[in-house]
Amino acid sequence: MEENKNTNHFWKGALCGALAMFVVVSIIWGAGRVSGALVKSKMNTATEEDTTSGIEIDEDTTSAKIKYLQQLVDEYYLYSDDVDGSTLQEGIYAGYINALGDPYSVYYDEEETKALFESTSGEYSGIGVVFSQNANTKISTAVQVYPGSPAEEAGVKAGDILYKVDGEDVTSEDLSEVVAKIRGEEGTQVTLTVLRGDNQQEVELDITRGVVQVQTVTYTMKDNQIGYIRITEFDKVTYEQFENALNDLNEQGMKGLVVDLRANPGGNLDTVSNILDLLLPEGTIVYTEDKNGKRQEWTSDEEHQFTKPLAVLVDGNSASAAEIFAGAVQDYGIGTLVGTTTFGKGIVQQLIQLPDDTCVKLTISEYFTPNGRSIHKKGIDPDVEVEYVSDEENPDADNQLDAALEEVMKKLNQ
Repeated sequence: MEENKNTNHFWKGALCGALAMFVVVSIIWGAGRVSGALVKSKMNTATEEDTTSGIEIDEDTTSAKIKYLQQLVDEYYLYSDDVDGSTLQEGIYAGYINALGDPYSVYYDEEETKALFESTSGEYSGIGVVFSQNANTKISTAVQVYPGSPAEEAGVKAGDILYKVDGEDVTSEDLSEVVAKIRGEEGTQVTLTVLRGDNQQEVELDITRGVVQVQTVTYTMKDNQIGYIRITEFDKVTYEQFENALNDLNEQGMKGLVVDLRANPGGNLDTVSNILDLLLPEGTIVYTEDKNGKRQEWTSDEEHQFTKPLAVLVDGNSASAAEIFAGAVQDYGIGTLVGTTTFGKGIVQQLIQLPDDTCVKLTISEYFTPNGRSIHKKGIDPDVEVEYVSDEENPDADNQLDAALEEVMKKLNQ
């Protein structure tokens, strides 16, 4: 049948395309310019010389097996009429990378790629609200409204319960689906209906979407003029936010500092290196080595150095770039690590953008602290170990933060 013949050609082409793509990736692996913990580079069209690889795959056998599987699906699969060929093709690419057995190497389709690059940039087109959803009731509540955001200008308030988006009831939808409806192109409008206050007054708000910068840094001045900076992740926008926070705290007369990296999953390598350049003396911040032993080094200059008492909060969810920060502070001895052993992710991934607007993330190197420590699958032990203990009578209590503040005070009193 003509339909089956076309389908078979499709599958053979899909397989060949997958092999060609990933062969090229293996050639340019590590060759892209490092722009962070995720190295971003673009891949050009495959050439004849790109078809060699150290990975051996029997293309004819694999193509024949996929062809046979397709025949089985066509003949027996109950829902074959609902099968989308492009989705299955994407599955081939995803399966290829998944078969590496590396949880950090991932293939992303076009939609996932767009979301990924958006998330690592720290900017997106939307309204600037953080919603939290009750897992049982599906009720979404605004827990944070970014200052200066379209949402703040339109009158959205923390505590507002989201009722409708553009007139459609969203109280039973998953949060990811709700967020997708709220986000959109800059300059377009979305209407939110929220329930506000104890009386749940219904309020309708027209909001014009704009470019929103994710707030990855928050800060405040604690007692005894000890500054507190929390970094939730290291995105492109984080350096400027951290620098502004540090400068403001210094202008307020800060005598010591606590940097909170708990539950920070990491992020951009250049960003964390630039932040550390504001704190460290001249020398190595971190270095990486690829599978060929090629070394790349990030360094700090002598222009800036933080000399006030410093404590850094870490826990088992402090990973990757957060561990680069913690490791450098510990190796140089400029601060005290407080909390629990970090996650132990000491490898770097590269984001390679493919010609069809998809991308692949591959593990390309291992990183080492200034003193040459490998922390992968080991983590970094704190200088002062403090397990978090919740206080039911005082939910705002934080014994780990208290311990970090105490460490800073000890140095101030010396």
